[in-house]
Amino acid sequence: MKIGILQTGHAPDEVKGELGDYATMFAKLLEGNGFDYVDYYVVDGVFPASVDEADGWLITGSKHGVYEDHDWIPPLEALIRDIRDAGKPLIGVCFGHQIIAQALGGKVEKFSEGWSAGPTTYDVQGREMTLNAWHQDQVITPPEGAEVFASSDFCANAGLVIGKQVLTIQPHPEFTAKMIDGLIRYRAPGVLPDEMIKEVAGNIDAKVDDHEFAVMMAKFFRGEDIKGDPA
Repeated sequence: MKIGILQTGHAPDEVKGELGDYATMFAKLLEGNGFDYVDYYVVDGVFPASVDEADGWLITGSKHGVYEDHDWIPPLEALIRDIRDAGKPLIGVCFGHQIIAQALGGKVEKFSEGWSAGPTTYDVQGREMTLNAWHQDQVITPPEGAEVFASSDFCANAGLVIGKQVLTIQPHPEFTAKMIDGLIRYRAPGVLPDEMIKEVAGNIDAKVDDHEFAVMMAKFFRGEDIKGDPA
């Protein structure tokens, strides 16, 4: 199965040499499933010519907001709707979660209560799962037909499913402790409150359920039922 990765941002230059860019992180997260990958840097204006260039699609995170005025956002929203209309599986993470919701009629805002960062626990279909978060924006209103399958006290709409075709998640299962450390060092200063930076740094090695969520993502791409089975 070929997965098209739509990259909507870039990892900090300081970590790319060791960790790779976002597409590389997802390929590592999902390794062992027999997937092939083709990457499109939509943040740089590189789009697929057709939704048929991949069997399934994945949209990455980004430092940008889905409501910002960038030339590549309207065509990305159109591509999301084309993927939906073509009946292909689509997964979105963080920015990907938000842009899919927005493209399909939901609403995204900068959350008034601030940021969520580092290991964060979510209720995923009735089971606690811990994943690395890094966001202030949130899906405030899910699109019509979306079911909330993951949430936390801070982020009510942390995971959405639309039938067996669309799966979105606000936190980052692809982010390791090293990636969070890089974000703390190179993206957080002047953006996150100093006390939050210290708190995240002190909790950076907490166990996360990235493998379990990766299993869930792989099942979704293959068209398997994930309800009631987050791992």
